[in-house]
Amino acid sequence: MNLFQPLRIFNKVGNQPSTPDKHWYNLKASGEAEQRVIEVYIYGEIGAWGITANQFVRDLAALDDGVSQIVVAFNSIGGELFDGLAIHNALSRLGSRCIGRVDALAASAASVAVCGAHKVVIAANAMLMIHNPWTYAVGDAEDLRKVASALDQALEVIIAAYKAKAPDIDEVELRRLVNAETWLTASEAVALGLADEIGDGVQIKACLGQGTVMQKYQHTPKALLDLLDAPPEPVVVDLPTPVVDSAKLAVMITQSCTLAGISNLIEPLIASTKLADEATVQSALTQAKAVHDLCVAARLPECTLEFVKAGLDTEAVRGRLFDKLVGSGGGFEIDNSLPLADDPPPKMQAKQPDPPGIYAARKAAQAGQSQSAKGTRP
Repeated sequence: MNLFQPLRIFNKVGNQPSTPDKHWYNLKASGEAEQRVIEVYIYGEIGAWGITANQFVRDLAALDDGVSQIVVAFNSIGGELFDGLAIHNALSRLGSRCIGRVDALAASAASVAVCGAHKVVIAANAMLMIHNPWTYAVGDAEDLRKVASALDQALEVIIAAYKAKAPDIDEVELRRLVNAETWLTASEAVALGLADEIGDGVQIKACLGQGTVMQKYQHTPKALLDLLDAPPEPVVVDLPTPVVDSAKLAVMITQSCTLAGISNLIEPLIASTKLADEATVQSALTQAKAVHDLCVAARLPECTLEFVKAGLDTEAVRGRLFDKLVGSGGGFEIDNSLPLADDPPPKMQAKQPDPPGIYAARKAAQAGQSQSAKGTRP
């Protein structure tokens, strides 16, 4: 019974881990001319989702101008060995322009790939994991012997990749570490020569989306496995800083002050608010109008500018106005209350009728008419 063609040698896992974007690498270039840098992120299982190293190499070549520095960052549990080896060789061909960076984890095939970089920088709390190649197969005894032979050859490829990065490494010790599935700390990786220097630490939890694979390795550090059960950290979204239209805010202050009859406060308000945002400007305008109303009620409108410049609130303004009025002997009382809108309008009272008076007036009028008639007789 034949094996699958071609033989795949990879991590100790049957199912592909879940990654957020169904892609295990991305590339981008930043800067211009001599300062241009190409950044490559291998964050996922190498060879997953049907995306092979062939596509990776083509994408990198399309972006590479032959002179820019290339930084390849790893946070990967590994994947297809021969894809990892292809990445190793592609990085090696870039020469001194290529820097490999282990951000959190470079395990299995990813450790082979990163060792192709001219310089490897590993984060202080990151790890490098090396182990024997692994596969699964079906068939008769002869088929399985062929598989074992292929795995032996694959092991030699892995050893050669590590020795290319660290030519002075003790090969006997290297083979022992590979056979034991060894998780190397940053300092241990540097000591062996598989990394060149230790960089700043980062959160290794970023790689735990591939936790199903981590659980199937033989000697995964307990600290990493404990993180699999930890509750997810809240996602903090950095909202973009709103763009402030200073000219628009200045016009707002000018128009509002003009309508309120406090044009003399335009400059002080612009200075005190610094035109930070609309909420700050609106709050300052409301406060300035309240101060102005208090000063007008106290018949001291000229104090408004002084109090606004001093940044006094209404309570402080009332205190200052009280002191000024008492000290001047004017005896004015500050009353900034408004009349109630539901007060009834004053009513005109009609004059009540006076019957005795009316009767007396009529009698007097009749008597006067009688005397006039007597005086006119012949």
